Amino acid sequence: MEQRTLVTSTRGTREQHASVVGLGTWQLGADWGEVSESDARDVLEASAERGVRFYDTADVYGDGRSEQIVGRFLAAHPAAGFTVATKMGRRAEQVPENYVAAHFREWIDRSRTNLGVDTVDLVQLHCPPSATIDDDRTYDALDALVEDGSIAAYGVSVETAAQALSAIARPNVASVQVILNAFRLKPLDEVLPAARAAGVGIIARVPLASGLLSGRYDRDTTFAPDDHRTYNRDGSAFDVGETFSGVDFETGVQAAQDFSRLVATEAPEGVTPAQAAIAWIWQQPGVTTVIPGARNTEQARANAAAGDVATLGEDFLAGVQDLYDARIRPAVHDRW
Repeated sequence: MEQRTLVTSTRGTREQHASVVGLGTWQLGADWGEVSESDARDVLEASAERGVRFYDTADVYGDGRSEQIVGRFLAAHPAAGFTVATKMGRRAEQVPENYVAAHFREWIDRSRTNLGVDTVDLVQLHCPPSATIDDDRTYDALDALVEDGSIAAYGVSVETAAQALSAIARPNVASVQVILNAFRLKPLDEVLPAARAAGVGIIARVPLASGLLSGRYDRDTTFAPDDHRTYNRDGSAFDVGETFSGVDFETGVQAAQDFSRLVATEAPEGVTPAQAAIAWIWQQPGVTTVIPGARNTEQARANAAAGDVATLGEDFLAGVQDLYDARIRPAVHDRW
């Protein structure tokens, strides 16, 4: 699978790479229904076998469970050349007062222990308040963690395009993680061009709009009570944009049916809707890697195979834009 530069070699840190399709490990920690550790390890192994070399986790996924599982996987493959990114900040209340150097030290030391590493490849602030992203002191504290070797590089995971642009403008930000998929096109307007110009990596999350773009759901589909697709549809637990990309479920199902028809007529033969959705993202100029999650080995292998999909044609790209404009844009474009 193609590998792209995620972190350039600066300030004495090593260059880091990411496979164009990585693996998001939220599912392996919590909030998507129960996944055993054995099944989680099988997912990690299956993805690695298909060429995935980038893994994204967070200290809040299962309150550290995901990091610990990924850490044990890393220890079993010491020479595999994996890049692992984690995120910090959502185990505390998301207020600017919590995003200070002492807390950063506490949080990163816990993640280092969970992952079993001395230096974390990449740490990202986990959707912090805009005031934190705009504050010089945030980056001074993160620079200090680079200087003492606790982290090799840092980035910011964001909810909005405005937050992404603020982070990209910072000279030492290595990456920005943002929701980007066929139901969330706003990052194409300014975020991706700005990241390319600044040499900042883009990590695209929620690539399937919480599964909608797989085309497997209908309006009667239900999810487990501990699945965020059940309990966060109104945004009562966290930003509603993280669940179905903020799209009303029934609208999303209808739009996903249109997307599946587009795939059937305009995508390469044999490519599934999920694979087309993932490939569309990594083929966008400025994207470094896309991080679909997987709850089983079949999903992990199928998602990784999206990294081998041939370049999607102009008719497919135009079809995605038309679908978005007709069904999705009014509800989401100005919100994030």
